Amino acid sequence: MSHDTPRPGRDAAYRTGETALLFVDMQRIWAEPMMDPKHPLPADAPFMRRLAETVVPNQVRLLAAFRDAGENVLHTIIESLTEDGRDRSLDHKLSDMHVPKGAPEGAIIAPLAPRTNEIVLPKTSSGLFNSTNADYVLRNLGTRFLVIAGIVTDQCVDMAVRDAADRGYMVTLVHDACATYSEDRHRAALNAFGGYCWITDTETVLARIAALKGVAADV
Repeated sequence: MSHDTPRPGRDAAYRTGETALLFVDMQRIWAEPMMDPKHPLPADAPFMRRLAETVVPNQVRLLAAFRDAGENVLHTIIESLTEDGRDRSLDHKLSDMHVPKGAPEGAIIAPLAPRTNEIVLPKTSSGLFNSTNADYVLRNLGTRFLVIAGIVTDQCVDMAVRDAADRGYMVTLVHDACATYSEDRHRAALNAFGGYCWITDTETVLARIAALKGVAADV
């Protein structure tokens, strides 16, 4: 790209073989009612209702579309590398956040269960790029466009968006496939990191993925 060539917008068309879907922390401990021992939420809590009624159904559709298109799917989870969590970040230790290696509650929820050939990256910090080799893996996969969905919008999702943008990825945030603990927090997060990504909805991303074959964007 020359200095005189207009730069692509954040909503530039995806490219076949260069587009990946990342699910952030869609684990039983955070996404199923009463599973989080520190903050157990009943099924009728607003966060759980949004997950059940909107977020997870949209994520399932995104997952199916990426799989059908043959594009890469990655999952990141909060999970220590050890049973006692001695490898956790200082922040997770101070926050008493610990999902032991292999713990059932740390598993990805059943509707999004990864296939054997999909990548799962365990992390012990809010930032995926800080405590995993995500950047190395994504570059090895040839990823240019990173589509992000998950929980929670104003914490780990926020970190993934900002850090991916800083590393040169074209980031899409699927707003109706994310959730946090209140609608106000969700909207505030979108407003705060909107400058780092293209924010759109599930239907738009599905249409983009369906049209991927033969797309050749000038990026």
